Amino acid sequence: MSKQTVCAIVCAAGKGTRTGFAKNKLLVPFQGATALEKTLSAFDFATIDEIVVTAAQEDFDEIVRICAKYPTAKAVLGGDDRSHSVYNALQATSADIVLIHDGARPYITRRLIEGCIESVKTNGSGICAIACRDTVAVVKNGKIVRVPERDTLCQIQTPQGFFRENILCAYERAFEMDDGVVYTDDSSVFARFCGAPRLCDGSPENKKLTYAADFEEGAARCGFGIDTHAFGKLQDYIVLGGAKIPSKSGLIAHSDGDVLAHAVMDALLSAAGLKDIGHYFPDTDPRWSGANSMELLAQVVAIVAEQGYAVKNLSVAIQAEKPRLANYIDEIKRNLAATLGVDESAVGVAAGTNEGLGYVGEGKGITVNAYALLRSK
Repeated sequence: MSKQTVCAIVCAAGKGTRTGFAKNKLLVPFQGATALEKTLSAFDFATIDEIVVTAAQEDFDEIVRICAKYPTAKAVLGGDDRSHSVYNALQATSADIVLIHDGARPYITRRLIEGCIESVKTNGSGICAIACRDTVAVVKNGKIVRVPERDTLCQIQTPQGFFRENILCAYERAFEMDDGVVYTDDSSVFARFCGAPRLCDGSPENKKLTYAADFEEGAARCGFGIDTHAFGKLQDYIVLGGAKIPSKSGLIAHSDGDVLAHAVMDALLSAAGLKDIGHYFPDTDPRWSGANSMELLAQVVAIVAEQGYAVKNLSVAIQAEKPRLANYIDEIKRNLAATLGVDESAVGVAAGTNEGLGYVGEGKGITVNAYALLRSK
């Protein structure tokens, strides 16, 4: 028996108006790319023979350019609504099996995709779904009129898989009847004209990006930074987070030695997938001799912003046997919050000794660990 070919139809012809974005939500920056690219990447493996992406006329050229990054992908013009867009895509492929997927579900996994395909081969259809976790009520005029049994309910997701000839025939019959029924997904079309569709595994992580907040949460990226400087500079203070703190000795560094700012810079750059501070501010460059590290941190914030990210929150842990830092923590927090453009409540700063152990405990240097979380702008 010859191999059954598989086509993934990715629906990207909508507007996504509930996000409030000025353009198609699938084409805005998202985790360093776009939601559409994330979704296409999820289907870009050997089992999928073809990817067909539906696109609105105003987005068509941009989506064509995105599809060019994926050898098996192509774009087709969508229709006036989701049903007609899917129908156009069905006509553009000759694959045996089609998986119809919302472009706004970029967290789909290979396991779910392959499970959907297997369900089609075995049962004639495969609808990704998860059990309802919350009670669902039927309401009218603001009042609950009925509460269905929760164990009889599922949340329907995508992909939804079918043999192409079956779902194509179902759509053709729906258009012929033209009785005003609105189909919100493909399984409802299949159910009306072909029979009860079969469920397969979905996942709570396979969520749909619907509101602007979904993009912020989905785009969260974390980064870790660590830096150490030794005492030995002939000055009577150190600088931590822009705060000038009396000390018997300064920290040795090419810049002002703000070891805390340096750790934060590396955390931000790491979260954005960029190179470390040595790349941007090398200690071989005389421009950075004695430089104000908080000003360098502001430049890093701008570099990260160019990648489409802003700081969501920051956590810093200072290891220092000396000097005592308790009286300067609030100032450090204020300085960091102002430079990062966040509320002070989004910045945590802790300081502790090393109980006399190692170079920190012996008072030879200070180490700072920083953890940063970025969000999509």
